[in-house]
Amino acid sequence: MSTEFKPVSASHITISELMLPSHTNFSGKIHGGYILSLLDQIAFASASKFSGNYCVTASVDTVNFLQPIEVGELVTLKASVNYVGRSSMIVGIRVEAENIQTGAIKHCNSSYFTMVAKDDSGKSVSVPGLVLKSLDDVRRFSNCLKQIELKKVHEVHEEEFNYCSPENLAHLSQYHIRLEL
Repeated sequence: MSTEFKPVSASHITISELMLPSHTNFSGKIHGGYILSLLDQIAFASASKFSGNYCVTASVDTVNFLQPIEVGELVTLKASVNYVGRSSMIVGIRVEAENIQTGAIKHCNSSYFTMVAKDDSGKSVSVPGLVLKSLDDVRRFSNCLKQIELKKVHEVHEEEFNYCSPENLAHLSQYHIRLEL
């Protein structure tokens, strides 16, 4: 384990990009896939800056699309490392869109990416410890601990749950489905 520690601020990255018509989906809004690409880029930049190593995306833990983004808006992504493990980091990302004519800013997306630091041969390497300097840093770190615990509970559930049990099949009858097994 690395004995080096770095503050959250050592991972801060901000990028802004004007949204163009070429970024739209069929409804004329900015395509979610394009935003996902930007999210992955900034998560990589934040984790690599913090760790000093090449990083890969291990999982996209949460992507909440809150508001549509319009052509002509200036999109700003802000990222920071919120949690570190031995070789992994959880990067939190906030996406805001600004109407450049009115100055109105809206929160469009919040995302969490788990990134892993790699050496030149592709093996996982230790990352610095995280120095929490504010109550926001503590809140974000604590939320990551909760997120990690929920992932573990979900993994256990997937391994142990009997989807074909009579109890589960009966439970499904309350939903808008028709079973044809």
